[in-house]
Amino acid sequence: IYADPAKRLELYFRPKDPYCHPVCANRFPTSTMLLRVRRRSKKKQQLEAEEQIQPEVQFEMEILGIVTTVYKFQGMSDFQYLAMYSGPDGKQTSMYDKVLMLKPEKEEFFNRDLPLYIPPPIFSRLDTPVDYFYRPDIQHREGYNNPQVSGENLIGLSRARRPHNAIFVNFDDEEIPTKPLDAAVQNWKKVCTNPVDKKVEEELRKLFEVRPVWSRNAVKANISVHPDKLKVLLPYLAYYMLTGPWRSLWVRFGYDPRKHPEAKIYQVLDFRIRCGMKYGYAATDMPVKAKRSTYNYSLPITVKKQGSHTVSVHDLKQGLGSAGTSGAKKPPSSRYKLKESIYIFREGALPPYRQMFYQLCDLNVESLQKIIHRNDGTESECTERDGWCLAKTSDDLRDSMSLMIKQIIRSTRPALFSNTTSSEDGKEQLAYESGEDEDDEEEEEEFKPSDGSENEMETEILDYV
Repeated sequence: IYADPAKRLELYFRPKDPYCHPVCANRFPTSTMLLRVRRRSKKKQQLEAEEQIQPEVQFEMEILGIVTTVYKFQGMSDFQYLAMYSGPDGKQTSMYDKVLMLKPEKEEFFNRDLPLYIPPPIFSRLDTPVDYFYRPDIQHREGYNNPQVSGENLIGLSRARRPHNAIFVNFDDEEIPTKPLDAAVQNWKKVCTNPVDKKVEEELRKLFEVRPVWSRNAVKANISVHPDKLKVLLPYLAYYMLTGPWRSLWVRFGYDPRKHPEAKIYQVLDFRIRCGMKYGYAATDMPVKAKRSTYNYSLPITVKKQGSHTVSVHDLKQGLGSAGTSGAKKPPSSRYKLKESIYIFREGALPPYRQMFYQLCDLNVESLQKIIHRNDGTESECTERDGWCLAKTSDDLRDSMSLMIKQIIRSTRPALFSNTTSSEDGKEQLAYESGEDEDDEEEEEEFKPSDGSENEMETEILDYV
């Protein structure tokens, strides 16, 4: 604990009890001395039988050293949960000998009938009291009505939703929108206050003219626009597909990919890097790390990390476009721009995250494109699973991409494959390792609009609903 300044010192009242919850001490710098004090007493001779003996006391002090760090237990002890049950007569009986397996046991140990014992799933993450100030009723804008509260959700919203007025379309919907909602138009006109915003709008219009279907990450890799501004601009120029082969993608108004066979190159491929010990490497050995991990989970025994950088008022007034200050890390032309690897797959390069959403036209490998275009000119039906492609095209693409990634990992870390066989089957069923699909951490250091969800589609829906 002392070696890691971010850790708190734990104290267990019952060290041998696995259900004991510790109290934590915070670390503080100090400059104090450690003293050794000896108390010596010497008895005086007894003069009379009735007289009490008064010992002579002497103190000896010695400085042993200087203390630079001290741990103080300032918090309260959390609830302590004991493994016990109450009998019919109200007597509490311990269950430790029944629930704790201290040695290898036979099958009878696990088949015994025991009283129901369910420990709490989690303890409190706070150990210091805080004042909770109840807020008064929120004064919303004129015309706002509070949503109806159902029996399943008794907690209402603390503030009015900030709608971005996106139009969502399912694969089964017969019609597709040809223009944005009036609210989306007004919303964009309200925030489009400077030439930078106008320029970004024109750039995005040109992108949709060249290609009618885009993912949000692909847009962010081609134009430099603040994520909050992009949330307002996308519903102004495109609608969002919820299901089908173009799910989680933005489609230009008036364009229906279900009626155009050439739209198959814009279909989405949910690709996840496969790993497992049967392939010679585990998730921890993979060069591609998950963006979020349980190892980065902020536990109560760790000091709270510094919060992310918030948007300044100056950025808001500047329109949150591509403009930046002179002291910015990146030039204004690419301040919010992501790398091409965030949406393009190339042979010989690893994806930035373990889970990626690629459009088929962004798979820049000749062998993959041959799989995609196997039925060019003979497309007859657009299905919800495979779109305009042949059945199981996505599976074939995932198998080929997984073999490419395995070869890359083999070349970079040959020691991992020293004990594995050389046989490879393109259609072998591999275990999936779910990862992340959001912005590049290095490129998008300050602004992460999709924090809070591991699924890009779910995150984007929450942004607009």
